Amino acid sequence: MADDDFHKQPTFQSASTGPSKESAPPPLPDFIGPYKIDALLEKGGMNLIYLGFHPKTNEPTTIKVLLPKFKSHPDIVKRFLTEAEIIAMTDHPNIVKLYGHGEWEGGLYIAMEFIQGTSLRQLLLQSPISIKRALEIVIDIAYALCHLHTHGVIHRDLKPENILVTDENVIKVIDFGIAQLLTEIGGGSPHARQRTIGTPIYMSPEQQEDPESVSYPSDIYSLGIISYELVLGKLSHGHIHLSLMPKGLQKILAKALQPDPQDRYQDVVDFITDITAYLHSEDFDKERKVGDRISELTEDLRTAKGIMSPQKPTNWPSLEIGLTSHQGLSVLSTYYDFLPLPNGFYGIILTECHATGAESVIFIAMIRGIIQVLINQTTDPVELATRLNKVILDQHIEQKFSFNFLLFNPQVDDFHYLCCGSGNLWHLADTSHKQVVSVNPAIGTPTAAPYHAATGAWKSEETLLLSSFSTGAPTDSSDSPIPLAFFEGALAPYLNVPAQKLTDGLMLKIKTLIPKNKSDQGFTLIGLRKLPLYR
Repeated sequence: MADDDFHKQPTFQSASTGPSKESAPPPLPDFIGPYKIDALLEKGGMNLIYLGFHPKTNEPTTIKVLLPKFKSHPDIVKRFLTEAEIIAMTDHPNIVKLYGHGEWEGGLYIAMEFIQGTSLRQLLLQSPISIKRALEIVIDIAYALCHLHTHGVIHRDLKPENILVTDENVIKVIDFGIAQLLTEIGGGSPHARQRTIGTPIYMSPEQQEDPESVSYPSDIYSLGIISYELVLGKLSHGHIHLSLMPKGLQKILAKALQPDPQDRYQDVVDFITDITAYLHSEDFDKERKVGDRISELTEDLRTAKGIMSPQKPTNWPSLEIGLTSHQGLSVLSTYYDFLPLPNGFYGIILTECHATGAESVIFIAMIRGIIQVLINQTTDPVELATRLNKVILDQHIEQKFSFNFLLFNPQVDDFHYLCCGSGNLWHLADTSHKQVVSVNPAIGTPTAAPYHAATGAWKSEETLLLSSFSTGAPTDSSDSPIPLAFFEGALAPYLNVPAQKLTDGLMLKIKTLIPKNKSDQGFTLIGLRKLPLYR
């Protein structure tokens, strides 16, 4: 087997079941336990992962279900129940939270926190990471391990796929399917010891030899491999060359990766102490490369990008507003804003720079400033777009921007919408929906034709949904829109729900469509539900 294929191996293979055959998933259940089920997220070798909603908070929830064919295997059932037991005993910001578990007519389930994020594996494949950020991630993972070890838990499958980075840059350790309580060590049968438990690249030598008889240093070995990859900036595929590491880090990783567990760090606290000391040492700054400072600048710009737009929707009278924004891994910049305007009007701006990388943040900051000046001169959508395009062309900025502007007065039953480049507006009323058409070239495009704005009726209990992306037939281009049929199908269950539930639920559905090689793309959804005026 090639080194690159190791990560594709199942986490836990049962010698008694043999390889599983591909089969269609069962029909989508309405409920699993008390959780309303919305979609199937993933079909694994032994589990189905569903998207559900918490019965009390209505928050998105991950529901993990053991496939029915494994209910007759006591060892697999035991591990499934042990996973729930382990998550239940933890309470740490860097570890996935448990909401509940139990039996239902389809078998066993575990309900966990739904995490909007990206795996470390995807991060390594698609985005540069500065050494500073890499070590900060390592420390967060190490603190999660410290919490687990304090409770007598050995993860045994620590790898980039099982560590998520949320949209808020919080680290979450997941997947305790083969985790083990220290009190269980040595309790497995001889037959159990023949199974492959773990992922070879990240497994310590003693875990590869006897996966049922490991202790805390085995997790530290796995973290050492992950640390090496994060600092290296790419997957190692099992090839470790510590000479590629900064000198001050070589000694730390060498100790974490000792073949003999007795020579390794015995306590992850000592590993945290050494990594933290190096991060704040003079050697750290001396050993950084020029490229690393560029990566850190990119991360700072990505943070700055989030400051330019409000993190939460504003409160406007007679309106219920929902906002969900997935930033992705790229530095592709989006700017959106909620603007109170004269004479009882309100405006929503949603614009995106067509450039990628760090420069996109500079461009979006530039157009943000121009818009804020122009909006004080005119609120007419066509005039605003015309002036904005003229400024961009006159200043020779040589960059294109998608620009969406929605103008309305809650006291009046109509709205005005203009779209330049990509973007969409949908009008949702009861059980029906329609797309509001406004097609214009992107801002920054020389054009003699006048811009076109759409006007429509908007009554109470109806919703307007604004998106940063277009919907249409799939294309082969890098900015391929969300297919129209998929979008309408995903929209159907949310036609008459609160605005925030609409944007949250729809974003989850959209993210299931995004191919792995496009997971760096960002998407923004803004929903506005008009409330009766007497409220």
